[in-house]
Amino acid sequence: MIYFDHLPLNKEILEALGKLSINYAFQPIFLPDGKTIYAREALMRPTEMSVTELIGMYNKDNNLHVLEVATFFGAMQEYQLRGYNEHVCLNSFPSDNFRADEVEAFNEYFGDMSGIGIVEILEYPSINEDACRIKRTACSIQDLQIAVDDFGIGLSNMDMVDLCDPDIVKIDRDLISNVDKYTSKQNNVKKLVEEFHSRGIRVVGEGVETKEEFEFLKGIDVDYYQGYLLAMPE
Repeated sequence: MIYFDHLPLNKEILEALGKLSINYAFQPIFLPDGKTIYAREALMRPTEMSVTELIGMYNKDNNLHVLEVATFFGAMQEYQLRGYNEHVCLNSFPSDNFRADEVEAFNEYFGDMSGIGIVEILEYPSINEDACRIKRTACSIQDLQIAVDDFGIGLSNMDMVDLCDPDIVKIDRDLISNVDKYTSKQNNVKKLVEEFHSRGIRVVGEGVETKEEFEFLKGIDVDYYQGYLLAMPE
């Protein structure tokens, strides 16, 4: 289980973090060879409920900031303990961002993350445009990449892409599933990849579960791949 009481954070947030019982798993994101790991996405694993239930509970209490801090500080502890050295994707709510003292504490504890960190903006539960702009500016200053998660479902659409100006877009499993079998899906995904590439945005195919899906996505020059075909979260 992840512990937070030793971190250089203020008393109030430490007390809130101390109530959490969570672990983290990591799922690799691969280059087109299907073997070379480009990044690892940190996935929160609560021990007493599902992650959806946990987010719903904290959202209802208007306290998502606690989970935002927990994700960054908790996932990075586990990442460093495991000795990983690839890029790391840290999930972030589109309605929240760090306070200045938390940014300072993160940098103090984990060191320079420039060129390594990827802030992955989730598709739920709500969007705050000011928070997204602040996040984009802060990431640019610190040389962190921005990724938009689960494009094609929930709030993750072209409006989110326009707002966040990401370096990476992750196309959701709903658009990828059986893409090799249906012309309409093929045309849709191909147009999206072309549009994102025209903007200088790299593309991740999420939820790749069959060889046929993988081969189709490679054929339209998707940049990165994530899914059970290549690796399970661990």
